[in-house]
Amino acid sequence: MQPGLVVAGFGRHVLVETADGQRIICHPRGKKGQALVGDKVRWLPSEDEGTIEKIDERSNVFYRQDELRTKSFAANLDQILILIAADPEFSESQLTRALIAAEAAGITPIVALNKSDLTEPFARAWAKLLPYRAMGYQMLALAIKPELDKAVDTAQTDQLMALLEGKKTLVLGPSGSGKSSLTNLLVPKAKVLTAEISRALNSGKHTTTSTTLYWIDAARTAALIDSPGFQEFGLHHIEPMQLAQLMPDFKAHAQNCKFYNCTHLHEPGCGVISEIKSGVGPINISVNRYRLYSELFAELSQTRY
Repeated sequence: MQPGLVVAGFGRHVLVETADGQRIICHPRGKKGQALVGDKVRWLPSEDEGTIEKIDERSNVFYRQDELRTKSFAANLDQILILIAADPEFSESQLTRALIAAEAAGITPIVALNKSDLTEPFARAWAKLLPYRAMGYQMLALAIKPELDKAVDTAQTDQLMALLEGKKTLVLGPSGSGKSSLTNLLVPKAKVLTAEISRALNSGKHTTTSTTLYWIDAARTAALIDSPGFQEFGLHHIEPMQLAQLMPDFKAHAQNCKFYNCTHLHEPGCGVISEIKSGVGPINISVNRYRLYSELFAELSQTRY
């Protein structure tokens, strides 16, 4: 068996990169588990293709889950770059869900806000991210022009490259946020198709149909993993009672609750509710964040009964 790295996924088939950089289409043997981009595998050559015999143990898997299915993005990640845009206005619910999923998987998230060249929309969106900066999340401003495949601000790009150095990074975000343009900028040969934003839907068209890993340096130490855009991000793999521990602003105050099984929705002596009423803690919980928590708690509770 030969070692390899899964660098692209197309349903049950995957593209495996060998140690010397060759790429070979491989298939799983029988009904064994599906290999994900980022997986280290052992495979056997079979004519001009290959068969995956073993998937090495993973350090993590990043995925989302709705009522019908689980969608796995990639495995063995160092970090996730959540790319959102100032225009069309990003969904705070989607951002919150992605951050919760990253926390649950133990993967470091970075939030990048694209279209910093649009002064007023960017200022509004940046202000909207204030609670997330207060929680300590790494924030980054970007301005990528899709028609030119280049950045408006090279200092921003340099900052991004420094964050990506030596790491495997999944680029995650809704359609229309600029993921394909970012990939084209950092990996010009990728020629990822981009789509114009559909203003009628306030979203973008899905252009990436598979998850693909691109090396952004000649030494193959820094990888960018481009994933399909999404409109919904299910968290059905999260227990409702776990939510507060996966949201840093809630976690900071949940330890002050009178009851160990507090839902932070109505109990007396709740540290979260007390903080919201006083608003004087070092890490405040915004009214909007509390609304998102309440909606998520209700959604995840319904799926279990």
